[in-house]
Amino acid sequence: MHDFVLGQYFPGSSVIHRLDPRAKLILLIAFVAVTFVAHTAGAFILLAAVAALLMLLSGIPLKIYLRGMKPILYIVIFTTIINILLTSGDDLLFEFGFIHIYKEGIINAVLVILRLSLLVLGSGILLTYTTSPISLTDGLETLLSPLSKIHMPVHEFSMMMTIALRFIPTLVEETDKIMNAQKARGADFSSGGLISRAKALLPVVIPLFVSAFKRAEELATAMECRCYRGGEGRGRLHVLRYSGMDVVFFTGGALLIGAVIVINIFLPVYPF
Repeated sequence: MHDFVLGQYFPGSSVIHRLDPRAKLILLIAFVAVTFVAHTAGAFILLAAVAALLMLLSGIPLKIYLRGMKPILYIVIFTTIINILLTSGDDLLFEFGFIHIYKEGIINAVLVILRLSLLVLGSGILLTYTTSPISLTDGLETLLSPLSKIHMPVHEFSMMMTIALRFIPTLVEETDKIMNAQKARGADFSSGGLISRAKALLPVVIPLFVSAFKRAEELATAMECRCYRGGEGRGRLHVLRYSGMDVVFFTGGALLIGAVIVINIFLPVYPF
């Protein structure tokens, strides 16, 4: 629980922090797309180098990023095992009874590890770690503003997404407190089988839901007391404007996409 950093914002004055939130969202979409396009060793090395450079430019300590990777560790392990055991192919590497491990399964497992790691790092660097919730709301609302012409509740959707991200760390902290309180009363969450552990979590889930609804009600009351009535007719304290640095990063993103495509086509070394 203490290692969960998803949704947390770390204030700073780095180059990444000062980027326009709209630019970060666009760059994140491009980074996610190019991560799925890459399928050679050279392309993944380039993406890893770019991620390392962005981590350095963000000014956030490396241990924060390593802590951010821990929550997906079990997902990575599970998907890796599934890919190794259930993927068939032409190149059999190992066989024992009903277990057959093929080269294609190993390749798929490596792809899962690389892509999940890059996606988590990219979303953390370009979005949650370096963008405040208010800036994220403004950027998301501005990018989705054309949808308002077809009567889509863009402002409400942006606010909902930002509040959800903002309260993830709060709910994690609340879960930790409830579990510690239950342990002090003799609860045991670590012994027994899977079903026993699931039943032991019931005393945690119920008060967590109660606390979440209570926080939602308090937040709604606070917003009403501040005369919040949605996005219609509201002005902005900070008007978003692209800067020269945003253009530099847009150019770098375009070059990265082009470089990955070129590497995939002309340098198919160890293709996945």
